[in-house]
Amino acid sequence: MNDEVKQRLQNTETWTRVLFMLLFFFVQGGVKFLIMLLAVFQTVSTLLAGQTNTQLLKLGRQLAMYDYQISLFLTFNSERRPFPFSAWPADTSGYNSSDNQGNQG
Repeated sequence: MNDEVKQRLQNTETWTRVLFMLLFFFVQGGVKFLIMLLAVFQTVSTLLAGQTNTQLLKLGRQLAMYDYQISLFLTFNSERRPFPFSAWPADTSGYNSSDNQGNQG
């Protein structure tokens, strides 16, 4: 085996990243499940109350951004480890929840 390849295989930074990737792979599965539950709850809430729950909208956006951050890390598009190793994603999407109110019929 080439010495250069041996050095790369012994690089602890890469193996540390692999361990974090495994961790975030499972975390992302939980996040996707939470997003699904939130979507169901938001649908039921909208049917019963006649409008969307703004707190759930905010949480949904944050979970979606967190999922995106994890995806960037898993695909090597970012070296930044997602929460809890960095800040929880802030709601900076610029999306106005009142934009959704026109869909209420």
